[in-house]
Formats: sequence, C-alpha cells, structure tokens
Amino acid sequence: MNRTQNHASSFPLSRPRLLIPALAMVAIALLVACGSSAPTAAPRPTTAPADPNAIIPILATTVLEVGEQRLAFLLTTSKGLIKTPTALVTAVYLDGDGPPGPTMEAAFNPWPYGIRGSYSTYVNFDRAGRWRLDVQVDNPDGNDQVQFEVEVLERSPVPALGSRALLSISKTLAGHGPIEQITTDYSPDPDLYQLTIKDAVENSLPTVVVFASPAFCTSPTCGPQVDTVTELKGRHPGQANFIHVEIYDNPAEIQGNLNRAEIFSVVEDWGLTSIEDYFNESWVFILDADGLIDDRFEGFATLDELDAALMKVLPQT
Repeated sequence: MNRTQNHASSFPLSRPRLLIPALAMVAIALLVACGSSAPTAAPRPTTAPADPNAIIPILATTVLEVGEQRLAFLLTTSKGLIKTPTALVTAVYLDGDGPPGPTMEAAFNPWPYGIRGSYSTYVNFDRAGRWRLDVQVDNPDGNDQVQFEVEVLERSPVPALGSRALLSISKTLAGHGPIEQITTDYSPDPDLYQLTIKDAVENSLPTVVVFASPAFCTSPTCGPQVDTVTELKGRHPGQANFIHVEIYDNPAEIQGNLNRAEIFSVVEDWGLTSIEDYFNESWVFILDADGLIDDRFEGFATLDELDAALMKVLPQT
C-alpha cells in the first residue's frame, strides 16, 4: 500500500483530540479498563448518558497526520463493548468544502484474554484540520451510528511513515544489564534486548520496535504489547530484528510507584512524550530493511495486525 510520506517535526505540537463529551472518557475507564493488575488512571465520576443505547467511541489513534495511516478505535455502550466483526468509516473534512472521503471497512480485532478489542482500518487524510468520522456498525443493543471529530496535523510529532528511523542507542543486556534494570516486564524476553535501534537500522534485516511499559497500564488502549511482539518473533525466527524500549529509564527504582518514574531519553527523542498532556505508552514501529518506517501502531495492536505489517517488509521468497 502506498502511503503519503511526511517527515516528523522536532517540536511539540498540540495533540489531536477526540471532540466528544467528557462522559466518553469516563466510559473508557469504566467499560474497557485494563485487565492487568497494574495501576490505572482513576475514573472521574459523572452522570449516565441521556440515551442508554448511545454508542461511545474511544479513539486509540490519537496522533493523526496528513497522509494514509492506521486508524484504531473502540466502540462501547452502557451494556459493554461492541464486537461486531466490521464497521464502516467515512471521513469528512470540516474546515472547508469538499465531498466526503471513501467509506472504509474497519475490522474488529479481538485482544488477548477475550476482554477487549478495537476496530482498525487505514484512512487517507489529504489535508490538516478538523475531520468528522462517521461510523456505522451493527449494534444489537440499539443505535448503529455515531459521529465524532478528530484533529489532523500537518506534521506528526512522532517519526512519520516513510521517514528514516532515528539511530537511537536503546538499552541492551550487554550495555545495561541486568535485565531488571532495563525493563518493567515481570517475565522479560532477553531476545528483545540484544540490539540497539541503531544496530538494527544498520543491519540488513527489517525491524520491529515496541515502546511500552509492560508493568503499567495507564491508558484504556494499553495491552500486553511486548508479549505480542515476542509472539511475532516466534512466527518469524531470524527474519527480523525485535526490540523492546522501556518507557521508563529507572524501572528497578519504581517498585510500583510511578511518582518515582523517569522517562527514558530515547522515548523523548522519538517524540512520544511531546504530545501535550498525554502520551500513549504503547507504540510499535515496523521498519524495512533500509531503516524506513513502513507502518506504526499507537495503542495496542494485535498479533495478526503486526504480522500483516511485518510481512510487507520481509524479503519475498
């Protein structure tokens, strides 16, 4: 799939925001809170929606820029998460004239443990500004349509599709061991800490880089992303580099208290904390053999989604 190529900016930009009532954010925490025992953000009290059958959208992709990219979202009601196999998505530009974009089919991707899942598709935003997403889904409990607005940036604060990956010196066992000093993962995979990002970009294989903090889920779109990358590695042994970059620089000192946490400089270099008042603690970047970013996933991405993206950059036999 050809995608519009943009270059990441080096300065912070206001984050794209989901322009729906604060109620939706509360529903996120109440209806799709993380299934792990890790600390999560406390929900804020609010009143019930006027329409108990209303669909509440939860945007998992908060960084949207001009060009074609993955768009992921969850749909929920007062009765729980909607898990219909597909939904239809139409993007409508709001800051000027022009017809609606094509209607795209978004597939539902079940997450591990059967608790949650998200819809995803690829949408081409041809200009910056405010866009409305019209979503239609088969909802057995009531309403089957919902609209919400998003903001699309001219340039992304994180490395853009088509740009060359930063030659970052991420932590490895050889340079920063023992392993509990470089990851919050309670059962870490040592294979993910053998190469720096720089090493991977400079060798001849494609690369999967996951930025995540396995022990902490602080957003509703988090999931066992590092474990999923390990599963992906098992599907493609020796065919790609697989790297985990911990969000926090001092995992051994945190001991369950994020007040002690310090952000790792490589995470900041990649722009993942430059989004005002928010950063999603899970990102996956798929790099081709030349070190160019072919795809990226914000929030949790399933094994099948990552596998499909990696297959596109593996040598064809």
